[in-house]
Amino acid sequence: MVSQMELEPHNTVVRRGPSSVASSSRRHGRSSRHHRNGSFVSNEFPEFTHTGDVEILVKAGSRTNRYLLHRLMLTQCSGFFEASTSQQWSRATEEPPRRELARIGEDSGNELARREVKKRWIYELDSGTGKDDIPMLVQKDNTTASIFGSNDGRPPIPATRSKPPSSNPSFFRSVANLSLSHAPVQSPISPEDQDLLTDYDNLFRIFYNYPPALDAIDIASAYIQCKSLLTLADLYDALSVVGPRIDHHLLQFQSRLWKQIAKYPPSYLKLGYLAQSKTIYQEALIHVVGAWPSGERHIRHQLPDAVLEVIENKVEDLEDMVSRIESKLFRLCLVTSRGERVSPHNSYLDWLVISLFKQWLIDATSPPPPPAPRTNPPPSRSSHTHTRHPSTHSPTISATHSNAPSTPPLSTLGHTFRRLGSASPTYLSHDECKRFLKLSPELYSRENLKRFERRMDEVKGLAREIVRPLMRCGLQGGPAEGVTYLTCTRVEERDFVWLE
Repeated sequence: MVSQMELEPHNTVVRRGPSSVASSSRRHGRSSRHHRNGSFVSNEFPEFTHTGDVEILVKAGSRTNRYLLHRLMLTQCSGFFEASTSQQWSRATEEPPRRELARIGEDSGNELARREVKKRWIYELDSGTGKDDIPMLVQKDNTTASIFGSNDGRPPIPATRSKPPSSNPSFFRSVANLSLSHAPVQSPISPEDQDLLTDYDNLFRIFYNYPPALDAIDIASAYIQCKSLLTLADLYDALSVVGPRIDHHLLQFQSRLWKQIAKYPPSYLKLGYLAQSKTIYQEALIHVVGAWPSGERHIRHQLPDAVLEVIENKVEDLEDMVSRIESKLFRLCLVTSRGERVSPHNSYLDWLVISLFKQWLIDATSPPPPPAPRTNPPPSRSSHTHTRHPSTHSPTISATHSNAPSTPPLSTLGHTFRRLGSASPTYLSHDECKRFLKLSPELYSRENLKRFERRMDEVKGLAREIVRPLMRCGLQGGPAEGVTYLTCTRVEERDFVWLE
């Protein structure tokens, strides 16, 4: 429970009773508690009893977390609280003034201060009436007593009694046994309700510059927690405050984070956008563009139009770049010792090298051929009563061609260009060259095969230089293991859409 947490207070000076001293700073580790009539009243997160003016009740299942926070802090961190506590929408009521003894600092003597009249706002979590309703804080009129039984949010003051003699140990044992026997037993709540309480607690902890309770070991669990917290922050217009905390937490996973982004780029692209994390957003965007159109349907339903526009522009730029590189590859040629382009007339064997390379390039960069059209089987003797019209039931060649893609997707082309740009190419190996040359028995010999392979290595070297611009890697973690698509997309400042 939040009310049971022992947290360090912020750097604030608070009013204390005659028997206490002023709080200095959170680094001193002093408990900001006020002694009043024999009871200690907390004045630290999550309940600033003496200075808080916004009461928030978050109920999930059988449990309720209570917060007594400051309007100034909430409005600085959340657009929701800034609007709902404004003069136009506010439902705050004024607390009646009361006179109390307060010590202002340690050297202020016995000054008497009258507490000023201040407003109080109350919010409660409304789960809605529908099954799909999103729980949301709703501002309530301050006309009913709080859960502590008083309108001012203070715990009730117990009646003073004379202190028993300290030499009677049986009294303390009886009191301890009595308190244990009457201790309230909390009923268990569902994991969903617990997650909801944790999300709200993390949200308010971040508002007060406390670290959120997020998994620091399992990155999969951390992702789920961060995504849920960001969704809540988006609901209350607090992404600019919560996002940096999420970014800082996830970046601590380092290499494990890069591997997760490579496995689930669309999901991390949305998370990076919500967290306003340049690093996560850029890493995921490079993966999404390189693997396009993989995950396109999921991306179009999950991301805003501004991010979709960035993706489409990057895909178009990459396609243009690939098209220019592909054109250069098909114009690639060898020259003779006299500096002439090889042809069947001046160097037939070298021309065969170029022909084999370009045929391989065509096969690797072209979509698969359409399937052969199916033909209707000949009608059986008993089928004369069940004739079918061929125009409605038989597929045609033109329909098959109309559904075939004109070019393969970027992910397929990326795999081909990565093979071309490899320092140790695995395409058109010794066996393939040998098998091709044997198709012309009059040319096949050991010397011609060596020359053929030597010239093929020259072609591979020229192709490697042509595709070099596509081999650039923009990923933070370097080339990701198992990634076959292109990762050369450049992400510029204007692509971070939340900065506009």
